[in-house]
Amino acid sequence: MALPMPTKRRSAFVQSPIDTCTPPDTSSASEDDGSLRRKAALSAVLAQSLQSPDYWINRSVQSSSTSSSASSTLSHGEPKTQPQPHLQPALSMLADVLAHTHIGENSVPPDVTTSTPQERGSRVDVPPAVRGMSRGQSRSSMLDTADGVPVSSRVSTKIQQLLNTLKRPKRPPLSEFFVDDSEEIVEVPQPDPNTPKPEGRQIIPVKGEPLGVVSNWPPALQAALARWGATQAKSPALTALDVTGKPLYTLTYGKLWSRSLKLAYTLLNKLGTKTEPVLQPGDRVALVYPNSDPGMFWVAFYGCLLAEVIPVPIEVPLSRQDAGSQQIGFLLGSCGVSLALTSEVCLKGLPKTTNGEIVQFKGWPRMKWVVTDTKYLTKPSKDWQPHIPTANTDTAYIEYKASKEGTVMGVAVSKISMLTHCQALTQACNYCEGETLVNVLDCKKDMGLWHGVLTSVMNRIHTITVPYAVMKACPMSWVQRVHIHKARVALVKCRDLHWAMMAHKDQKDTNLSSIRMLIVADGANPWSVSSCDAFLNVFQSHGLKPEVICPCATSPEALTLAIRRPGVRGAPLPARAILSMGGLSHGVIRVNTEDKNSALTVQDVGHIMPGALMCIVKPDGPPQLCKTDEIGEIVINSRAGGTMYYGLPGVTKNTFEVIPVNQAGAPIGEIPFTRTGLLGFVGPGSLVFVVGKIEGLLMVSGRRHNADDLVATALAVEPVKTVYRGRIAVFSVTVFYDERIVIVAEQRPDASEEDSFQWMSRVLQAIDSIHQVGLYCLALVPANTLPKTPLGGIHICETKQNFLEGNLHPCNILMCPHTCVTNLPKPRQKQPVDVGPASMLVGNLVAGKRIAQAIGRELGVVEDQDLIRKHQFLSEALQWRAQTDPDHVLYVLLNARGVAVCTATCAQLHKRAEKITATLMERGGLNTGDNVVLLYPPGVDLIAAFYGCLYAGVIPVTVRPPHPQNLAATLPTVRMIIDVSKAACILTTQPLMRILRSREAAASVNIKTWPTIIDTDDLPRKRPSHIYKPPTAEMLAYLDFSVSTTGMLTGVKMSHAAVSTLCRSIKLQCELYSSRQIAICLDPYCGLGFVLWCLSSVYSGHQSILIPPLELESSLPLWLSTLSQYKIRDTFCSYSVMELCTKGLGTQTEMLKTRGLNLSCVRSCVVIAEERPRVVLTQSFSKLFKDVGLSPRAVSTAFGSRVNLAMCLQGTAGPDPSTVYVDMKSLRHDRVRLVERGAPQSLPLMESGNILPGVRVIIVNPETRGPLGDSHLGEIWVSSTHSASGYYTIYGEESLQADHFNTRLSFGEPHTLWARTGYLGFIKRTDLLDASGDRHDALFVVGSLDETLELRGLRYHPIDIETSVSRAHRSIAESAVFTWTNLLVVVAELSGSEQEALDLVPLVTNVVLEEHHLIVGVVVIVDPGVIPINSRGEKQRMHLRDSFLADQLDPIYVAYNM
Repeated sequence: MALPMPTKRRSAFVQSPIDTCTPPDTSSASEDDGSLRRKAALSAVLAQSLQSPDYWINRSVQSSSTSSSASSTLSHGEPKTQPQPHLQPALSMLADVLAHTHIGENSVPPDVTTSTPQERGSRVDVPPAVRGMSRGQSRSSMLDTADGVPVSSRVSTKIQQLLNTLKRPKRPPLSEFFVDDSEEIVEVPQPDPNTPKPEGRQIIPVKGEPLGVVSNWPPALQAALARWGATQAKSPALTALDVTGKPLYTLTYGKLWSRSLKLAYTLLNKLGTKTEPVLQPGDRVALVYPNSDPGMFWVAFYGCLLAEVIPVPIEVPLSRQDAGSQQIGFLLGSCGVSLALTSEVCLKGLPKTTNGEIVQFKGWPRMKWVVTDTKYLTKPSKDWQPHIPTANTDTAYIEYKASKEGTVMGVAVSKISMLTHCQALTQACNYCEGETLVNVLDCKKDMGLWHGVLTSVMNRIHTITVPYAVMKACPMSWVQRVHIHKARVALVKCRDLHWAMMAHKDQKDTNLSSIRMLIVADGANPWSVSSCDAFLNVFQSHGLKPEVICPCATSPEALTLAIRRPGVRGAPLPARAILSMGGLSHGVIRVNTEDKNSALTVQDVGHIMPGALMCIVKPDGPPQLCKTDEIGEIVINSRAGGTMYYGLPGVTKNTFEVIPVNQAGAPIGEIPFTRTGLLGFVGPGSLVFVVGKIEGLLMVSGRRHNADDLVATALAVEPVKTVYRGRIAVFSVTVFYDERIVIVAEQRPDASEEDSFQWMSRVLQAIDSIHQVGLYCLALVPANTLPKTPLGGIHICETKQNFLEGNLHPCNILMCPHTCVTNLPKPRQKQPVDVGPASMLVGNLVAGKRIAQAIGRELGVVEDQDLIRKHQFLSEALQWRAQTDPDHVLYVLLNARGVAVCTATCAQLHKRAEKITATLMERGGLNTGDNVVLLYPPGVDLIAAFYGCLYAGVIPVTVRPPHPQNLAATLPTVRMIIDVSKAACILTTQPLMRILRSREAAASVNIKTWPTIIDTDDLPRKRPSHIYKPPTAEMLAYLDFSVSTTGMLTGVKMSHAAVSTLCRSIKLQCELYSSRQIAICLDPYCGLGFVLWCLSSVYSGHQSILIPPLELESSLPLWLSTLSQYKIRDTFCSYSVMELCTKGLGTQTEMLKTRGLNLSCVRSCVVIAEERPRVVLTQSFSKLFKDVGLSPRAVSTAFGSRVNLAMCLQGTAGPDPSTVYVDMKSLRHDRVRLVERGAPQSLPLMESGNILPGVRVIIVNPETRGPLGDSHLGEIWVSSTHSASGYYTIYGEESLQADHFNTRLSFGEPHTLWARTGYLGFIKRTDLLDASGDRHDALFVVGSLDETLELRGLRYHPIDIETSVSRAHRSIAESAVFTWTNLLVVVAELSGSEQEALDLVPLVTNVVLEEHHLIVGVVVIVDPGVIPINSRGEKQRMHLRDSFLADQLDPIYVAYNM
């Protein structure tokens, strides 16, 4: 698999120096179960050295005569139909179950008092029973009225009718408005006929051995402590170790009892006053003790039990913002905890505020802290005795549990459950009084608490606690303790086995023969097999017996489910299951025979606990019993389990009160079971096998994968030195209707880029071949940056949150959406288009719809004889104005400070134009009709030069001057226009002339071949001999050159007639006349901007205040303050100006207000553009400046194109622009589907302004060239006297001219000549009325045809994808998209710090997949300002594409998605 390496800018990631990061291995998780065994597990898998498939089963078959049909299914992979000979034990077990099972022909609840089993073979068939109904009441007696009021009750018919009408909603439900069309979007994979399906019979609940009754068992756990405290005071209860692994202190049962008593007395009597005690029995108290101080914790725990307050042990918070601190706060809140017990040392170590108080931890309730060191406790008075009732159902303690989503809940364990659990553990583990136990687990929760604190005290066991800190310093410490104390029982995790094995080389004389039981707390984990085997391999020579290794299965809700009992010496060891990963992913047990690589070896966790009843139910949907060869969730019924999630009754019901149902959906009994969150099955001889946890379950395309298995695979991949073991997170995120797998790992500081990339590619392949599932994203982050749980593991939830919010800051990332997103719809096939009879025109209808066309009002006849002269030619209009009204000011030019630096009256403008004409005639050596380039900054000089050219009979071409600081990029465009237009001469200013001839200019263009350059700064006062008058109005007036967004340079020819009618059209639409003032903040070089800046005032006589947009960069409020100061009613701007004001001034409206800025005078503010209106920008501009008086109706847009510079302009008359919402999916199919506002996938489109007078617009199918109906998407064609007369090209491509400027419809009106705009849009007849009283036809522009991207047979508009991308992360300043060899490339500008660069890659990929159903091929992260934007504020995507392909972007990061 040859992958393109991502490219990364070197500066982007400064790795934290090696010495400052503690290697995460040392702080590796308590959840990390060691590196070697996973390596071993996988190298075993990868080296195909597994045992034969029959191996695990035949031993159990030989050793057990009770192999039921479950084992036969397992052993041979096929169900057996003939009855088994040995069913007696199974039947007697069944009899026990059936005693509790709901069997009966009617739906009366069963009588649970009788225990006579009903002999009914080995099948349990339960008729569907109706739950929640009174006895004997059948379903039929309920008539469905609004809320289940039985009709038989005497309800008057009126009320009945009322109920029935209330029941029927007036409006259709929401789903009918917004159909979630995932059905039509998603490619639904066809079910594979070879998918394995469960074939066994329905499972029978499994019953544990009965819980024996022993005469000397205490009535409550506190009673046991009281007994040992009194009778065996010198007996050791607990030995704690210091950091070096040496004994620190030993707590005797006498000391434990007396200190617990003192604490109980202090809690109840010494906090607060006699009348108002702080604690009452039943209150919840947090226990905050470090693992290194178990003695303090024991005293606190038993002190709380004796005081009858409820202890809630939690981890010690390390900082104000710990990972998961908010969730611990939720736990304390839901349990109503306001008091925390801690030790003096721990209290000193907690983070403090400046004035020495303990900080308020994020999300925690207010806490009162109490120190429980002995010197602060009070000795109870003589007459005080603790109250020790017989164990009842009151809560004894609360153990915290984190869910998959990260919420932390408290599992309440009642006093009777606590006692029963201790009894069950004592019986299962055969604990004897006075034994020694070595405990390496956390004594605050789980096995460490159940065995090491509770059961040990009940049996007067001596516990030696080996804290986590000691294990880090001395991994052999627990083995040494076993050896020194001749311990009988050791309580460990796989991690501890692994560490001891790695460190054992120094130890020659350790002896483990005293151990009768080595309890492996996470033995239910699929990888535990290899750890146990490897440990036994090393330590068997040190006296360790194979049969003492006892894996067990536990869950926070059900406590201990199952534990392997120590075997008899010499008896064969229990069998192993070698399962097919493929079968497991479908939830089915299949023995792996063919491919050893994709096998999972699982060891049993022994038999279920005494006194418990167990079933396997389907993990999702109703709790239906599984079949014997099906994997499901283990559910338990036992007196020894948790009772509820404290304070959360809703969640409790779904977990602690589950009643399994049979295949027909009927409950199998009345007994509530508890969900354990473990997935597994029951093997031969009722052995329990666990294959994973619900919270580690990843459901991808209907198949289940286990996070732990994926971690194991990843960690077996070379080079191992790339990432830290145990610092790896696997989770799934939902993108595009399916779960996608993400792996995040911490990269070692010394790993090279190549190593990392090689490791990542190999992990992809390994997971693909072993698990048959594609990875969506693989990210490597710098060492020590993943959020940790208090015990050093990785906080998966917070990691996922960081990934989705873009806060992960990876240093390497690999996205593989192309391989793992398999549910994309099939690409659309284009249908051939023919004009069929159905689309023939009937009157004004196309296929049953009105033709989509919109017509501006009539231009009307010229009223005034005086005006006739000036209507024909603009040059005459200026002369006429100079004679009739010489002192009328036409133009005022402002500088950055808002000062008028230049004004021009009609006479001044005329005289300046004459001077230029004279100079042109003298020095230019020009012929009539030659092209002259005008190279000026925005201002009055440009206008004078334009009219000077008209007077001289030459054709002006306005060109934006090059940027002096960026000649290399801007000068070639100038040169290109000069060459293409074959200009005979350049008119410019002195500073620009110097630039054109400078050495800097010579570096990017040939400056020796410029045409004649004339500077017009200091011209002599001369009048030309004559002023040219064109013979006809069809003669060329000027050339309009512009670079389109696709990077095409096009020049169009504007005739005198077109110029006059365009100016007249604008004058009528905007009601412009001499006494009016307008403000223009636009670039004056092409399109409508040029027309408004240079032509309109001379024609209509109004005064134009000119604001060069560049001045806004140094003085942002210039444009708005001008509007306010001059009380302007009409203003024209570009999107870039509006965006500058929105971004730069949006937060300063209050300040502007105090400075007296008032925009209430503005009646219309028109954005001049050649694109789809930017609704979001115009709306935010309106909202932001509403506070300074801007009317929400003022802002509108105009629309023009190359073939016709102005088709729409809002103007004064006519209705406000309307907005519609279009379904984005339909646009991709070239259709328009209007939807409600707020519908999913809806796109707001704003009308582009009213059609100008004298303009006709029609919507045409670009392929058939036939007209389209109302609200249909097609190309916008325009017919108008002010359309351009053609392209100005060197080669004179006649066909293109005819096609774009003089084209006809294929049917309909064959005589009208139309110009094709190249834009897609639609026309919708609205309910609003226009000036003439007819219904208004609104034109909606969707986008340029040239720019659209054809992907997967669909048509996409770049702006839609870019809008989504810019929303994906707060640090994306701007984005642009284009295609490259059928790949979608997204370029995003990063405004944040460079370490966020790689966060953007998955977020951009996600959002484009979710909202546009496209897979991004390349994500390029660049610096702000890299995406080229032209003066109209439009992105130059093709320039960007060329720069990308020529490798000129200097990107921060380029990610190639696979």
